[in-house]
Amino acid sequence: MIYPENAVDKLGFTEIKALIKTYCLSEMGSQMVDKIQPLHQFDQINKFMRQTYEFKEILVNDSPLPIEHLYPIRRFAEKARVEGAFLTEEEFFHVSLSLKTVFAVIRYFNERDGQYPNLEALFEHLPIEKSIIRDIEQVLDIKGKIKPNASALLADITANISKAEQEARKRIDQVFKNAQGSGWTADGNLTVRDGRLCIPLLAENKRKVKGFIHDESATGQTVFLEPEEVFHLNNKVRDLEFDKRREIIRILVELTDRLRPNIPLLLAYHGLLSKLDFVRAKALFAIELEADMPQLSNDPSLELINAKHPLLLLNFKKEKQTVVPLNVKIDDQQRVIVVSGPNAGGKSVCMKTIGLLQLMAQSGLLIPADESSKVGVFKQFFADIGDDQSIESDLSTYSAHLSKMKHFTENASGKTLVLIDEFGTGTDPQFGGPIAEAVLEVLNRKKIRGVITTHYSNLKSFANAAEGLENASMLFDNTAMKPLYILETGKPGSSYAFEIAQKIGLPQEVLNAAKQKIGAQQKRVDTLLVDLEREKKSLSDTKRLLDRRTLDIDKLQHDNQELQRYLEENKKGILKQAKLEAQEIIKNANKLIENTIAEIKHTKADKDRTKDLRKNLQHALENNTVVEQRAKGIKQTNQEIAIGDWVKIIDSGNVAQVIEIAKDNVILALGDLRSVVKRKRVEKMANKEVPKEIRKAHSATLTEELTGFYPEIDVRGMRTENALQAIEKYLDRAVMMGFPSLKIIHGKGDGILRKMIRDYLRKYTQVNRMEDEHPDRGGDGITNVHFN
Repeated sequence: MIYPENAVDKLGFTEIKALIKTYCLSEMGSQMVDKIQPLHQFDQINKFMRQTYEFKEILVNDSPLPIEHLYPIRRFAEKARVEGAFLTEEEFFHVSLSLKTVFAVIRYFNERDGQYPNLEALFEHLPIEKSIIRDIEQVLDIKGKIKPNASALLADITANISKAEQEARKRIDQVFKNAQGSGWTADGNLTVRDGRLCIPLLAENKRKVKGFIHDESATGQTVFLEPEEVFHLNNKVRDLEFDKRREIIRILVELTDRLRPNIPLLLAYHGLLSKLDFVRAKALFAIELEADMPQLSNDPSLELINAKHPLLLLNFKKEKQTVVPLNVKIDDQQRVIVVSGPNAGGKSVCMKTIGLLQLMAQSGLLIPADESSKVGVFKQFFADIGDDQSIESDLSTYSAHLSKMKHFTENASGKTLVLIDEFGTGTDPQFGGPIAEAVLEVLNRKKIRGVITTHYSNLKSFANAAEGLENASMLFDNTAMKPLYILETGKPGSSYAFEIAQKIGLPQEVLNAAKQKIGAQQKRVDTLLVDLEREKKSLSDTKRLLDRRTLDIDKLQHDNQELQRYLEENKKGILKQAKLEAQEIIKNANKLIENTIAEIKHTKADKDRTKDLRKNLQHALENNTVVEQRAKGIKQTNQEIAIGDWVKIIDSGNVAQVIEIAKDNVILALGDLRSVVKRKRVEKMANKEVPKEIRKAHSATLTEELTGFYPEIDVRGMRTENALQAIEKYLDRAVMMGFPSLKIIHGKGDGILRKMIRDYLRKYTQVNRMEDEHPDRGGDGITNVHFN
């Protein structure tokens, strides 16, 4: 229940429905949009919202749904239901096209069985009755016209008409030729008058040719005559045309009789097409809003995270501005939020955002908020927004407010969402404040949920003391004297009346006089609120800095623990492997020494030969030393790997060059290939240890890529998944080769591909910023990606 009825207009829900209707393809889809209203059954809300979410997934990530022809089958079915009535050729053609769309949609979902369960439920147990289309196609051609051979009689009539028309044309051509030869005709050729083919004669010669005059020119100098010998042939054609029309009607009546038993099925097909158009429109609107599906619960509660007012979002998007997101929570402990703060600070927008998003969610629409947001179910929506004074009803502004308060206090419950803007205004504040406080006390006892905006100090004090009520304020930069449009719960806000008046330029003597007229207590309260605002902002900035540093410390600690864990896990294995290598080399060294001594003895201490043998022995001993150092942990080159270094992959022994380092991983270039491996699986190599042929090949490959690569890619016409894969390859190459930017041509369209590409690129740390191309060179159809 919504009270008053115009609350949907005040909150902007009517405008939301009007925007959704612009995405409908058919009248029946628009009619369903008109019927959108908040639901109170959790299962229905969940089903409708999931249908919209699934259709959004199809539009963004899957092949297009084959929705081409949507005609109102219900109207044709109701007409065919009447005995003796028949559908026209055009109506049968529209039925055929609509049924082909229905069958294509059913096949589409059957190919994706189980992928979109809530959309599949729309046509569950709905059969594909192809005999209807076959019957229609036996009678109509591909353009929706009756086939000449739809029946044997129709074929004969059509042939006779053609024969009679040819004979009539032959006769009249002969008469016309003779008249021309005699000089009786006027300028011009054969023409049609009253559906009859006539020849133009000069008026003075009209008696020279027997026939019937059907018309004359404006000047009276030319008459249009149908020759007597052609008259009977034209009458025959006319009679045959009547026979043809009667036969066509007979065929259509017979076809309608065959269609009549399938009327219930046609109505079911109509329902499916209507719902698909309806859900599609909601999904397209959700994409435009960048809306998502929140978590649903059956409790009268809500928690909005990074929520945005839909209408404000669309308006700001046109002006290329951003909306400050809203974060708010209403539950059993924090049932009513009392929002205060400066004028034009965003209090009303905050309240309307909460009310509108709750209405949208309970109507099965996705909302522009983070997917981690939570939305419950309210059975009643009560709103007091704006000036509802009525001359006809003799209601003043304040009387209108009081009549609403009467209804609220009598009918509200724990499952009512109450929204009141500028609570208590419209009368003397000395009396309006206490009345508003009394109404709020009654509503609080009823355990209502809601949002109330106010400037009254007594309501702020009451909210501070009453259980279930929570003060909140719209933040204000009291240095720059401008609102921040950020809602902060836990404390009331100052109206900043004097500060704003001073900034506007109100004379100082006026401000001083005003300050003397307000009570000392009110001065102290307002000053205290301003001081609290400043202290809160300072503490908030400090807290953010500490949180950032805490995160950095936690990350360093985590990385250190991971490294220590790795060393502990692999210490024994590394030492064991090193010892085995050392033992093997020592064994080989001993053998080499014995062989060297034997060779020296055999050559009888030849100087040159002895010198060569000593060099070989020295080289073997150096290799042995390297192995011993590795076993003792002296060699620690892996700790200083940087971009551009050459490394060896421990498992395979392959040599590669480091092109990027990401946390515990390194991205390597192995020729034309790119590979991501754990940092602990590679060891650094000196440049001189890298084989010359590998360095030379890498340099040649890089040179070839630099000369043949241009940082621009065109993904127009690609599916989203294919486009992102192609962009990822170009991005890697552009970054590796040191290009400062990359141009992506994606086209304008409805902006879906542009949004998906930019969202995808934001995860890359190498991306500094993204911007549209200059309007003269493509505008928002091209994205320029700039790298760090």
